[in-house]
Amino acid sequence: MPTVTYELLATCPHTGARRGRLTTPHGTVETPAFMPVGTQGTVKTIGQDDLEALGFEQVLCNTYHLSLRPGEDLVEEMGGLHEFMGWKGSILTDSGGFQVMSLAKMRKINDDGVRFKSHLDGREIYLTPERSIEIQGKLGVDISMCLDECPPYPCTRDQAADAMRRTHLWAPRNLAARREGQAVFGIVQGGVHEDLRIESAQFMSELPFEGLAVGGVSVGEPTELQRPVVQHVAPLLPKNKPRYLMGVGHPGDILHGVASGIDLFDCVLPTRMARHHCLYTLQGRINIRTKRWEHEKGPVDPDSIFPQTERYSAAYLRHLFRADEPLGARLASLHNLAFYARLMREIREAITEGTWPALMARYANA
Repeated sequence: MPTVTYELLATCPHTGARRGRLTTPHGTVETPAFMPVGTQGTVKTIGQDDLEALGFEQVLCNTYHLSLRPGEDLVEEMGGLHEFMGWKGSILTDSGGFQVMSLAKMRKINDDGVRFKSHLDGREIYLTPERSIEIQGKLGVDISMCLDECPPYPCTRDQAADAMRRTHLWAPRNLAARREGQAVFGIVQGGVHEDLRIESAQFMSELPFEGLAVGGVSVGEPTELQRPVVQHVAPLLPKNKPRYLMGVGHPGDILHGVASGIDLFDCVLPTRMARHHCLYTLQGRINIRTKRWEHEKGPVDPDSIFPQTERYSAAYLRHLFRADEPLGARLASLHNLAFYARLMREIREAITEGTWPALMARYANA
């Protein structure tokens, strides 16, 4: 029996949005779901008990970074990543494919694999589909992503086509390398070119992956180019498997992705923006360091008050940032993650109850 399964529970009568349930070895994930990003086995400034209290059921960790430090062998010795980081829920790891793009100046790529220089100490790392799957297997995660080539934006059509070709070439190698019971998701590439995306979606859908992801979006392209890709590709993916939009993000883009038929999301935005003193509210994103909040005894958003942060005034949070106190980043991160958790909960409710237009009106300015 597959270790990861997806059950479709409801479909929005107004859109292609799906309400589902993802079952993994470490519990179920109610979808649509957002995964906080714990690159190095930790969501910055946030403990696992915080994530559980907020209601998150799955986090994303980074294969490339964890293989460098502390190393997959140590993690395996410690009982796997769940035991090592004290996380009871599900874990999905990326494959290192994003670093193929983000570390382009430090790598050489060919059809066999990718040769990196570590950003930590300069030592050479050789990553192949087989090696990526092996690392993720040793980490013991619930869902492993296949190694792909993520093209940058902007790039030429030929560059996008070549990255897609290599992703397709590597796909069967990823599958052949997995351990018994190791769930692997495939990744659709093709840049901003609709015909390439259709070709990639068809190719990946025919392989026995446990889920499919739309990759290569949110890599610098404007929203008006990103959203058509998601809207065209998501409905092409198998209905009986989870659909994952990698690296997205902004509340408006999440709502668009869900309406297109996406089930899973991840992004660094809620915690990264928090560390840069930006908070998400129903009135839009605000900068807590500005003078506007100096004398504010209440919250930044009376419609977004969460148990984890409700005792702290906007003026106090502004003071923490201006004094460079670490608590400021933590409280802002808790606020933003609570905002995202509520967004996903209300999305699921809107799909089930058929109230999507009211949900869109509520988050129109977010």
